Amino acid sequence: MRGPWIAGSYYHDTSLSGAFTSDGWFRTGDVVTIDPEGYMEITDRTKDLVKSGGEWISSVALESALMGHPKVFEAAVIAVPHEKWQERPVACVVPKAEHANNIMKEELVEFLRPKFPKFWLPDDVVFINEMPKTSVGKFDKRALRERFREGASRQS
Repeated sequence: MRGPWIAGSYYHDTSLSGAFTSDGWFRTGDVVTIDPEGYMEITDRTKDLVKSGGEWISSVALESALMGHPKVFEAAVIAVPHEKWQERPVACVVPKAEHANNIMKEELVEFLRPKFPKFWLPDDVVFINEMPKTSVGKFDKRALRERFREGASRQS
């Protein structure tokens, strides 16, 4: 983005200076769509997209759908490396307390199936007790990617 109200640099912070370009553009790292009427919708962060077989999968769309399931408290979707497809989505899910012992991976995938193309469906769903959060309360996907970087074999 750019405009008269957009900052040209971070105050006393050169570590993030790569986000600013000499021609006045600020690279936010957001992926957006703009509809014909000019309304902008932020659809995902570039670092959170899953690139599978040359196609992009929105982690935000999958997360929003998963959190619409009545047994799901929180959900984050991350990319894990895949030999054939480069990356594949894995859903990290915190079930609602009353459903912790009666929720299954298959029911969540089936819940997503009518809403998304087949290649968007997560390869795995891992159930976790607590979603890691950043200092400002956002889901810490970096921690999840580190924890599950070799796939969902590190479940808890």
